[in-house]
Amino acid sequence: MASKNHPILFLPFSTRAEQPNTSPLATYLLSLISIKRSNLCVSADVHTTYDLLSVAEEVGDYICVLKTHADIIDDWSEKTITGLEEVSRKKQFLLFEDRKLGDIGNTIQSQYIRGPLAICTWAHLTNAHLFPGPSIVSLLHSAASLCLTSLNQSVDTTITAGTPRISFDSSNAADSVDQPLSISTSTSVTSMSPIQSLPVSSTTTPDPSTSTSPPQTLFSHTRRKGEAGSLTTATTTISQTVESTSPRHQASLMHSLSMGEDSDEMHDKQKALEELGAPPHARGLLLLAEMSSAGNLLTPEYTNACVKAARENQDFVLGFVAQRSLNQEANDAFLTFAPGVSLPKEGGELVKGDEKGQQYRGPEQVVGRDGVDVVIVGRGILGATDRGREAERYRKTAWEAYEGRIGRR
Repeated sequence: MASKNHPILFLPFSTRAEQPNTSPLATYLLSLISIKRSNLCVSADVHTTYDLLSVAEEVGDYICVLKTHADIIDDWSEKTITGLEEVSRKKQFLLFEDRKLGDIGNTIQSQYIRGPLAICTWAHLTNAHLFPGPSIVSLLHSAASLCLTSLNQSVDTTITAGTPRISFDSSNAADSVDQPLSISTSTSVTSMSPIQSLPVSSTTTPDPSTSTSPPQTLFSHTRRKGEAGSLTTATTTISQTVESTSPRHQASLMHSLSMGEDSDEMHDKQKALEELGAPPHARGLLLLAEMSSAGNLLTPEYTNACVKAARENQDFVLGFVAQRSLNQEANDAFLTFAPGVSLPKEGGELVKGDEKGQQYRGPEQVVGRDGVDVVIVGRGILGATDRGREAERYRKTAWEAYEGRIGRR
């Protein structure tokens, strides 16, 4: 059982970002939450690419994370992935694919990196059940590492050719020779691994705000064929760009805003987000430790096993999907995401459940009393006439509950 007096509950997110055992992706997320003053994750449970990207655009300014269910999007494609990546970069939020992986190791690795979803190629976060055994955590971490390596590799092929040209001019029947023609192509390539080649969703240009090393040549080969006048030369080079996963040093404005210092200037917030930059080249896992549905079978023993596995994989496991903070030992600093959060309609009362077993609680209880860090809201925002306005209402209420918890209110 997690202690309601655990010291991490009373630390600002910005202070938690600076803790020595915090992974680069967790550091980024905690900083992002602090600057946007949003611990809101919207669950975009819609069924078309158009609706998904519309939700992302409408709520993006008010959230820290967008949660997706890619397998319920009827027309999921590369267009969907590209669109999500573009909006997440523009609005600055992380992507969380709620896949709930739970199978034997070989299968979950394939589900994570292959197929039409290719989750690892675009989603910063995903989640998994632990019931197949704790080894799935290290297996997913290994798959993520291979996937990220493949996303940073490219193949460049330069072809130089001088070949006879047959003239179609009847006044000149003699063949002539072209001047050498240089053709350069660049394509993404996947790295080979025991789980075969990894799919790449798209070729992206590294963000200038990230710390990126010059491309390193992994392989280069030149092949020539033919004789003088018909010589073809092809040079193929495989290179890899390595992005730093180290947390960035906080700049002055970014640090002051993340520490809770007030600023009414939207310009200051935008400048701080620019200082924060793009997410690190990393992936993270949330373990599904508790559920919000009535009668679920996730026992206390199972939940404790999730906490144990997280402690053993802190460089990959950011935390949990749970109903309360699960930080127990002195060095625990895991993030908790909680679904089943709702607000009463303006002037109404809180609806405490639906006919499908979902149970709802308010942000004051979830964040303030139970120590949750990020609230997950779906239908409460998706069903609103003005989704942006409703997302702001949830953001404000959840943030005030957090500030009350750490003593700022």
